[in-house]
Amino acid sequence: MASLTQFKDRNLIAVIGDEDSITGLLLAGVGQVNAQQQKNFLIVDGKTQISAIEAAFQEFTERKDIAIVLINQHIAEKIRPTVDRYRQAFPAVLEIPSKEHPYDPSKDSILKRVQKLVGD
Repeated sequence: MASLTQFKDRNLIAVIGDEDSITGLLLAGVGQVNAQQQKNFLIVDGKTQISAIEAAFQEFTERKDIAIVLINQHIAEKIRPTVDRYRQAFPAVLEIPSKEHPYDPSKDSILKRVQKLVGD
């Protein structure tokens, strides 16, 4: 069992999302740029390449200062195999809706795993 002290430095939320979602979360105080000029957010638009989304997801899930990764569900769909392969408890990956794309529980990889565990 992991000790709680190994998670004490995880105090940031990272976000991969569309401009509206990122703007709202930055206004709420989520944004941060560290000493190495690493941001804890990625704005995804129509020009953003899949490889850039996957690289941001990989970076955010490997950083030791991030506790939660929020990702718009329609963006998670673009990198679904990568999201589905992620199995770590920290940082937690949560799929969120966006203004233009409602949340669909049937696509959520975390919810699918929970349903398997409880036998639904």
